[in-house]
Amino acid sequence: MLAALASVAYEMPTPVQAGIIPRALAGVDVLGQARTGTGKTAAFAIPILERLDEPLRGQPQPRALVLVPTRELAVQVRDEIERLSHGRKIRSAAVYGGKPLRSQIDRLQKGCDIVIGTPGRILDHLGRGTLQLDKLLIAVLDEADRMLDMGFLPDVRRIVGECPRQRQTSLFSATVPPEIE
Repeated sequence: MLAALASVAYEMPTPVQAGIIPRALAGVDVLGQARTGTGKTAAFAIPILERLDEPLRGQPQPRALVLVPTRELAVQVRDEIERLSHGRKIRSAAVYGGKPLRSQIDRLQKGCDIVIGTPGRILDHLGRGTLQLDKLLIAVLDEADRMLDMGFLPDVRRIVGECPRQRQTSLFSATVPPEIE
């Protein structure tokens, strides 16, 4: 991880990273409230990568799921995870609408350690049986307030209901309205 952090020129943790990373590494459920652009992605990506450490060979099911409200954010999060997984064989995939399902299905069938996706596309894959969450260790809800604003709360609840009860859950949001709490 130190080599990856040096390669992306991260020198000092932001306040949200300093507060979240130690707790997330310990496997504790966390809620991070911080504005966009404060380093939330690294705050959840670093502990995910450290906790997963090495991929499980022959394990087609993901061990971490990151739910995001938009396809643009799905791509950004996937790219940041790939940058931070420098030197590791951790596999990630971004799944979201507007892209052909076939390529996403192929990627998921090859096996992914981390899946990043929008609620609608995650539900689509769950419904088709091309994504299973029963081996999941970590679930992250990123920009939860935006998912609420966009009407995704019922979808998020359905997805979380598909996750194992024994998992670490991290929630990140710029605001924490009662529905998110």
